[in-house]
Amino acid sequence: MELVLHGLEHGLLDTLRMLPFLFAAFLLLEVLEHFSEKHRDRVMGKIGGAGPLVGALFGCVPQCGFSVAAANLYSGGVITLGTMLAVFLATSDEAVLLLLGNPGQGGTVLKLLAAKLVLGAALGYLADLLLRKSPLKKKELGNICEHCGCGEEEGILKAALIHTVRIFLYLLIFTCVLNVVLELAGIEKLSALLLKNSFLQPLLAALIGLIPNCAASVALTELYMSGVLSFGAVIAGLLSGAGVGLAVLFKVNKGLKDNLKILGILYLCAALPGILLQLLGI
Repeated sequence: MELVLHGLEHGLLDTLRMLPFLFAAFLLLEVLEHFSEKHRDRVMGKIGGAGPLVGALFGCVPQCGFSVAAANLYSGGVITLGTMLAVFLATSDEAVLLLLGNPGQGGTVLKLLAAKLVLGAALGYLADLLLRKSPLKKKELGNICEHCGCGEEEGILKAALIHTVRIFLYLLIFTCVLNVVLELAGIEKLSALLLKNSFLQPLLAALIGLIPNCAASVALTELYMSGVLSFGAVIAGLLSGAGVGLAVLFKVNKGLKDNLKILGILYLCAALPGILLQLLGI
């Protein structure tokens, strides 16, 4: 019982230390998104051949708006599959914010963003080269924001607060559970359970990343910072982690076969680079 209480105490303290930072970061992101939202779709719809590169740049912004927008724009025939895939691969949900909230992780953030930008753009162009078979046909677009559930229509401050509370609760629950597991079982057993140092770990992490919820990115980031996941594995998980954008795609894009094909491509584009990084020991 003493170990359990110790793990819970550390989980609570670690999460509380991040709370002010999370709120400030989300408030800044909401302000930026509020002023850029009306131009976002127009820009993404006119980027032409630069689509995957611009999509990867947009995807690196740590919020769900761009992956949701990309799913809607792809469904509406405004952007190519490669552009949407680049956004999905570059999206990190809250991983960047969580890493920045921990001292000494600045280098990891730069490596993460660089890897996601390069891989997102490159694999996006490759997808367009190999899989684009017909011209885009524009259709009517749905309301992009209605899928996010962040309450943006009720004000920037409230939206930032909702995001902060949601991530704080995810982080608190997972951190406490992880700390208790580490106290009781030890990091060696947990690492062995999650296949550390095996090329299979990126395959497992990429599956976790496909969960269309920011809780997946929270879990992957915490496991990485705890030393349980390798860098290759966390890259694989965060590459496949398109956040709520993946759920939106299945809702707005008609054609289950097309959506399942995209899901498979996203998984392979995430898992294979992760395996390569794992084998290279990066």
